Amino acid sequence: MTEALEVTVLRPAPGLTTADFVAANADIDEYLRRQPGFEWRRITETEDGTVVDIVAYESRELALAGAAGISGEMAGSAVHAAIDHATVEWRVVDVTHVVR
Repeated sequence: MTEALEVTVLRPAPGLTTADFVAANADIDEYLRRQPGFEWRRITETEDGTVVDIVAYESRELALAGAAGISGEMAGSAVHAAIDHATVEWRVVDVTHVVR
């Protein structure tokens, strides 16, 4: 298996901050912890307020399955209203090199 990263770049919804976006993710964090192959999640903010949300999974297949649940099982989450959907860039990438 090859580790995969789900990488989402976005801006919070108008009038909201990155802290608001993070707070709206409480139920998503719990959802992720239950997903097969979930390893970790990091949310960062760039100087211009762009959010970079990275979730690591054991494989691409598990990452895609976990991501599908965000819009499926978790469709009612407050996080969806905390995102400026016109700014979202999303992808799953395979890890090709790791240094520990």
